[in-house]
Amino acid sequence: MSPARLFLGLATLALALPTSAGSIGTPDIMQKTTTAALACTQWRATGMCFWLRCSWFSCDVETSLKVGHYNPDLVVSSYNRLGDNPWQEIRRVLGRVQRQAAASVLPSLSGVSPDSAGNRSEGTRRRDHKNLIFRDADAIGHPALDTVLAALPSSMRCASQASSFMPYFLSAVDALSWRNSIPESLYPASLIPGLREVGSWPLMTWGSVYPRTGWTIQAEEPKAAALTAQRAGDIVTRRFQPHLYIPLSGPSTADQEVWPPGPLLENDAATGTWQMLVPVTDDSCKVFGDDDRFASWANGRVDPQGDYVWNLWRPYQCCEREGQFFLGDINWLEYP
Repeated sequence: MSPARLFLGLATLALALPTSAGSIGTPDIMQKTTTAALACTQWRATGMCFWLRCSWFSCDVETSLKVGHYNPDLVVSSYNRLGDNPWQEIRRVLGRVQRQAAASVLPSLSGVSPDSAGNRSEGTRRRDHKNLIFRDADAIGHPALDTVLAALPSSMRCASQASSFMPYFLSAVDALSWRNSIPESLYPASLIPGLREVGSWPLMTWGSVYPRTGWTIQAEEPKAAALTAQRAGDIVTRRFQPHLYIPLSGPSTADQEVWPPGPLLENDAATGTWQMLVPVTDDSCKVFGDDDRFASWANGRVDPQGDYVWNLWRPYQCCEREGQFFLGDINWLEYP
């Protein structure tokens, strides 16, 4: 059974369970994604692919159009309360699993309670730091991967690396690394200011991508949430990271030759862009790290419950398979 079918079955059962109102549901995610699709997909005809098609008697060279566009690969959530993902269906199905995972990992390996957010210093005499914020983050396959570009022929749509509803990263499952900076607190990017910063260091920065944990020192909560979302995206778009997660890989399709995006990088729209869904809905996509020294990006984006949700859009190129052997391709347009 596919992850999407399994999830939908569990979600149907979970709808009967009592729960607090969610910040956003699957229909809202799909509707808000569709609203921004024209601006965020950035569809382009980028080049041409060449194929060798052979029969019993001859071989011919065939061509197909090469196209590029962004896919909404992931829904990335950042939130305050363990297991309370603002995506309603995810919270209903996976919330209890996340709390149990954190409760089993943290006391046995680090000796701390999951409710303490690892090594939280708030409330400890002489150690209070009001800007030290801990947040959980999840990265889940987008529910509308097959419908965002449904109006286009299949030959003009590129398959995504993601699978709908697949939980690629759950910070509660990755509790030891996400809460205790193990082993990334010793990485050069964690120790040297200016490496892997979201923004334009030293004039303006939202914070460092490393260490990729739930801890941030940031006075504005929306920026702290954005920073943890960037970290979650950074992890799942790479392989062999010191975290418990499922890396995005593939896609594998018999109908296309696909060039998937590389790893997500901060401040680089060519690797991925973000569309806020909660608490406000953006109708366009951009990278984090606005230079907002005179008018803060966080103004009007503070959620009373501390819930924040984004789509992560990533660029793909592909061409339809027109023969048994792929001979090569040419690009007449640099993309993205």
